[in-house]
Amino acid sequence: MRGQLAPYLYKTPVWQLQTDRLDAFLGTSAEVILKLELFQRGGSFKPRGALAVMQALSHDELTRGVTTVSAGNHAIAVAYAAGVLGSSAKTVMPRSANPARIKRAEEYGAEVVLCDDVHEAFEKVRAIERDEGRSFVHPFDGPLTALGTATLGAELCEQAPNLDAVIVPIGGGGLCAGVAAAVKQLQPGCAVYGVEPEGADSMTRSFAAGTPQSIDRVRTIADSLGAPHAAQYSFELCRRNVDDIVLVDDDDICSAMALLFAEMKLAVEPAGAAAMAAVSGPLRSRLQGKRIALIVCGANIDIETFARCIQRGERSDNEH
Repeated sequence: MRGQLAPYLYKTPVWQLQTDRLDAFLGTSAEVILKLELFQRGGSFKPRGALAVMQALSHDELTRGVTTVSAGNHAIAVAYAAGVLGSSAKTVMPRSANPARIKRAEEYGAEVVLCDDVHEAFEKVRAIERDEGRSFVHPFDGPLTALGTATLGAELCEQAPNLDAVIVPIGGGGLCAGVAAAVKQLQPGCAVYGVEPEGADSMTRSFAAGTPQSIDRVRTIADSLGAPHAAQYSFELCRRNVDDIVLVDDDDICSAMALLFAEMKLAVEPAGAAAMAAVSGPLRSRLQGKRIALIVCGANIDIETFARCIQRGERSDNEH
């Protein structure tokens, strides 16, 4: 799979983050390695799964085009993949999606259809699939999606051997499913922790129930992690390979965005800071003195929203 995807993807770098702020959380013996997937094509990890799915389509299917539903990053990825594979994309997005993501999907050539919320968006995309004959590229579920995101885990294991833990953001679970499966095969002794926002905790609920669960509404600034439900395939892979899932709130996320900007000048979207929020918050005691890797999964955000998040993070830090 890595060979198939290689012509269309960057091998994103890793970077060891060294800062007194992290030393205070984790101890001076800890090593914190960032997998900088925000530098991927389209600004997030999403092209890995989208390309893996779309490369399996026939010539006729690619000619008819593809469709998907997304808060932004997957829409951008599908539009990018459609362009390089000679297809066309019609993406359904909630009106609340970040304007920068809508614009970027359109710049890659997608026709964007806006809906009131993600639940309506899933209904609309099913109608497009049925009425226009377009192939649906699921935003986070399925074996090919997981194979695509597993290439990120495999890259990380090559770039950063002998890890004690990998921390992966969870939305629908497609990223964590693939990364965790790869890590557990290549570095079996490495723990994998998933991170969800408190306002979009479908995988946490699914782990507790033992079956995929839904949420009624997304209530987090990390809208890229705002899947309305968990799905069977990614849920099963996560349940098999993820050691634990922790929750972070929006203040934690904003503080982590501020830290990444202050220490590395990385302008990440909220989802891209979720793993850092877990390290400085709920996973703090478990990771002290460890060699850990964080997936920095995306950076599609407009300047105004980014500035508001950074200011909120700085206020939160000052209050604590």
